[in-house]
Amino acid sequence: MLNIGCHVSSAKGYLAMGKDIVSMGGNVFAFFTRNPRGGKAKDIDVADVADFLRFKKEHKIGYLVAHAPYTLNPCAAKEELREFAHNVMADDLVRMEHTPGNYYNFHPGSHVGQGVEVAIELISHQLNEILKKTQSTIVLLETMSGKGTEVGRTFRELAEIIRRTELKDHLGVCLDTCHVYSAGYDIVNDLEGVLKEFDETIGIDKLRAIHLNDSMTPFASRKDRHAKIGEGSIGNEAFGRIVNHPYLKALPFILETPNDSDGYAREIASLRSMEQF
Repeated sequence: MLNIGCHVSSAKGYLAMGKDIVSMGGNVFAFFTRNPRGGKAKDIDVADVADFLRFKKEHKIGYLVAHAPYTLNPCAAKEELREFAHNVMADDLVRMEHTPGNYYNFHPGSHVGQGVEVAIELISHQLNEILKKTQSTIVLLETMSGKGTEVGRTFRELAEIIRRTELKDHLGVCLDTCHVYSAGYDIVNDLEGVLKEFDETIGIDKLRAIHLNDSMTPFASRKDRHAKIGEGSIGNEAFGRIVNHPYLKALPFILETPNDSDGYAREIASLRSMEQF
């Protein structure tokens, strides 16, 4: 069975998130560790976490794919912004250990004119400062569309961040379908070729999660505009190939489409209907 879900609100706690995803027919989910625009995270409710972990086991919920706030930029030009990114990620990774063995996804950041090479060095430096041998959480670098000065548009950029990070076994990649298609990787007409390039550049074992989004904009547009599944330039046929590909089908698929709960439930059911056994 596909491991599929969506972003759920963390406002009411872990158990509520678990109940929300089950009500939508999902068995994995994503959530923001704090406000997507940053700020202080609310305190962990230990009793709520314990209730959630029991619920998770009972309902066979798989990976949690936590998402860092969008404002986190470890390669910012300003030192105070890099410090903010450092403190938020370090705090989030401590908090993630309350639900051990899951994923923490972040956007590599924007170099804001410093250049990609400088950015890669800053990102890997921060990861080397934060990652701990004892942590159970795998940190995921997200593939990006390449708008503006974003880092992570190419597989080579992500591979270079991983190469310069000491605890490589604590790192993976989350592939966003909208982002890679917009970045110029043709997952519609050449999914095999894209995955072959990923394997040769990064290593397919590093691919740990998929953000499943259609694209409002055309191939290689370098835009980040998510569309509902089947309503964009990627289309249902391509998503059928993606969710059934042997390299991908066991991974957690996270929807980030412009939807409400009912819309996510319909998309989850639709994608499950594409599964080939």
